[in-house]
Amino acid sequence: MELTELKKHIRTLATLPEADAPVISCYLKLLNGKIKDREIYKELVRAVTIGLSEQERYIVKETLAPVNAYLANKLKSDAKGTAIFSRAGKDPFFLPLQFRVLLPNWISLCTVPNIYHLVEMKDTYHRYVIMISTKKSARIVEVNLGEVTANLWKERPELRDRVGREWTKEHYQKHSMERGRKFIKEKIKLLDKLMSAGGYSHLILAGHPTMTSRIRNELPKHLLEKLVDEVALSGQLKTTDVVEATIASFVDAEEIESQNMAEILSQKVHTGGLAVAGGEASFQALQRGNVDTVVLLAGYSLGQLCTCDVCGFTTNIKNKKLDLCHQCGNTSLKISDLKEEIVRFAEAQGCLIEIVNESKSLTKLGGVGCLLRYRL
Repeated sequence: MELTELKKHIRTLATLPEADAPVISCYLKLLNGKIKDREIYKELVRAVTIGLSEQERYIVKETLAPVNAYLANKLKSDAKGTAIFSRAGKDPFFLPLQFRVLLPNWISLCTVPNIYHLVEMKDTYHRYVIMISTKKSARIVEVNLGEVTANLWKERPELRDRVGREWTKEHYQKHSMERGRKFIKEKIKLLDKLMSAGGYSHLILAGHPTMTSRIRNELPKHLLEKLVDEVALSGQLKTTDVVEATIASFVDAEEIESQNMAEILSQKVHTGGLAVAGGEASFQALQRGNVDTVVLLAGYSLGQLCTCDVCGFTTNIKNKKLDLCHQCGNTSLKISDLKEEIVRFAEAQGCLIEIVNESKSLTKLGGVGCLLRYRL
């Protein structure tokens, strides 16, 4: 699946209207075309049905029917994770997705889809370009969400034929370095065009260490700034093996970029810049449509969001229990996960979302903050 396709699916989920029936959001790890641990899946299903009435259990059973059918017959042998969203009732909805990267084992039953794990995957594993070079060949591939989605270029057979005609063995021995340099420059020139045309911002060099080193030394400054890592590989290089070897480097580079964004947020918050911090302030900024970028700490719980059904007043109830609305006194309150609500609002509005695994400065800010578009 390509990044653009995932973005469309996330937006569909983020803007899905509520209905009478709840939505099952099911994330599972896969192995060899099957659920990696079926007992965990059964336990997760049992957990979401605890405390439900007989009628509610019947609705959940209806909702899970297409999920179970899909898990039994539609899983791909090379998929590592799946995310399935299902709703029964008068407004049925079903969206199954599979990926070549891991997802957690996690199920929720809610009025709207839970999309945080999809957004986290999108931010962590988006897309990059690999130039794979050996002493005899070269390839340039695009990787989206952990899988090759395009072979942007591979060395043309006619080029090898021309080299054989124009350079004899004696000529090659005399001018091998010059020929190699010329060939490398040709590849870099093509790489530059492909990355510019595709709007790519991350590059990894993989293959024989001699070749990757020579290519790196010839890269112009603007491509060198996009270089994430060099990964030394030898022997016959299968593209799938190269992707596996480079994902960790890309994820590390993405984390550094996210941490830098967290530092920018912290600096703006503490100097009166266009930024807010904390769950409640961030959600209110999203409600006003004033957010450019959300910066979110992955493992940090933001607590719950309490929304009044009558006046729409919202408040974060992380450390307190709320029985009535502080604005109008109504007792009809909706409780939802604040992190999910922030992510859902941000995706629906097309905001950028940066998810950070570790950040002391973001922890001090309450685990979330927003860079704003304008000052109120």
